[in-house]
Amino acid sequence: MAKRTIGVSIAIPEPYGSELQARRAGFGDPLANAIPTHVTLLPPTEVADEAMAEVEEHLRAVAAGEAPFDIHLRSTGTFRPTSPVVFVQVARGIPECERIEAAVRSGPLERELHFPYHPHVTVAHHLPDHMLDLAFAELVDYDAVFPIWGFSLYEHGTDGVWRPQRDFAFGQSLPGPLPV
Repeated sequence: MAKRTIGVSIAIPEPYGSELQARRAGFGDPLANAIPTHVTLLPPTEVADEAMAEVEEHLRAVAAGEAPFDIHLRSTGTFRPTSPVVFVQVARGIPECERIEAAVRSGPLERELHFPYHPHVTVAHHLPDHMLDLAFAELVDYDAVFPIWGFSLYEHGTDGVWRPQRDFAFGQSLPGPLPV
């Protein structure tokens, strides 16, 4: 049975997505260019190829029941010492992210998490402490507000890069366009 590794995330729109991805690369994070800037709704999850139609139908139903909302990213946070991660905090949009995450991670995508869900945007991961400290300090004044229209299904390629496969717009029962 063939399987693929998928994830579901809210993409951070431009110019913020590229800006934070460039900052992550600047801190020396080797995954910066393999992971688009995002807020995770479903962490990496193995799914059988034949289950993908059911997964996409589930994601369409979740998106159809939601409405656009704003996310406000502000300042930094960290999961240290539990996990070597520095992130930009979601200051507004937390209840919406939590509700959508719970709905996405149900039905055919039901799974246990290793840590409680905490919406955030990673900017440094598995780096030396001095680089994590630098990321924390340099983005402490970060501040951006933008609308969120939906979420995307990503697939982890054999080359280690996460690529969007399909968008799911809030309030619509049809999937969004395939990425260009």
